[in-house]
Amino acid sequence: MHSRLLPIVALALATGCASVPRGGYYQDDGPHRHPEVDVSKVPDAIPRSEPYNERNNRPYNVFGVSYRPLKTATGYRERGVASWYGKKFHGQHTANGETYDMYAMTAAHKTLPIPSYLRVRNLNNGKSVIVRVNDRGPFRDNRVIDLSYAAAAKLGILGTGTGIVELEGLSGDEPVTRVASRAAAPEPLPPAATPRLYLQVGAFASRDNAENLKQRLTSADLKSVHIQNAELDATPLYRVRIGPLDSVDESDQLAARVVSQGLPNPIVVVE
Repeated sequence: MHSRLLPIVALALATGCASVPRGGYYQDDGPHRHPEVDVSKVPDAIPRSEPYNERNNRPYNVFGVSYRPLKTATGYRERGVASWYGKKFHGQHTANGETYDMYAMTAAHKTLPIPSYLRVRNLNNGKSVIVRVNDRGPFRDNRVIDLSYAAAAKLGILGTGTGIVELEGLSGDEPVTRVASRAAAPEPLPPAATPRLYLQVGAFASRDNAENLKQRLTSADLKSVHIQNAELDATPLYRVRIGPLDSVDESDQLAARVVSQGLPNPIVVVE
C-alpha cells in the first residue's frame, strides 16, 4: 500500500483493480510492447502456509459496497468472469504492500484472505493455473477475479480480456511436492461442458413477483427472459434470468440495459 494511513478505498483507487476495463483490458493498460518474460516458462505459485496480516483482512468499503474477507480459502469454490491487469500497474503496490509484478502468478480478489492461493481453471479450454492472491479487486461489477498478465496468458484469455473460470481455494498445508508437480508439467484438464452464462436479475419467494419482473424486462425489449424454479432450504425460489448468453461482452451490454430500467445491477451466473 502507498501509506499505512490511507483508507482502503483510496488504495483501491490507486490499483488496477479499481479501474473500469474497456475493450480487451483495463483502460490505458495492456501488455508491454515487448514482453520482458516468456510467460510460458513462469511456474505456478506453490501454496504454502503464510500468516494473515490482520490489517489486510479487515472489512472494508469501496464505491459504497461493503466487503467482509473470508477467514480461509479452504473450501472456497466459485464460477464467474475473470479479467486481468498489466503494464499500467506493473511496479505499483498491491493491497498488502507488495510490488505488483505482471509476470508473476498472482491475482486480486475481493474477499479471499491475503495472502491465499487459488486454482483457476478456464472452463472453455480446460487450462488451469495456481495463483497467489495478494491484492483486492476487481471492483467492476460481475468480475470475480483479476489475474496478472502472466496468469491470464497461461489461461489463454489475453486476447478477449476476460474468461469464464472456476476458482478453487487451496490450502497451504497441501503437500508441496503434489502441487509442484502440477506446476512443473501442467496438463490441461478436459474442457468442462460448454459453460452457460446467464444474468440473474432477481430471485423471489413469490412467483407473482418473478412474473412481474419478467414482464417488465420483456416490455423493455430484453430477449430470452425466463423464470427458473429452484429451492432454498426447501422453500420455493423463482429466479428471473436472461440467457444463456453468447459472451461476456453481451452480458455486460445487457447488464447496462437492465440498470437503465432503474433496476439493480444483475449478477452473472455460470452453469
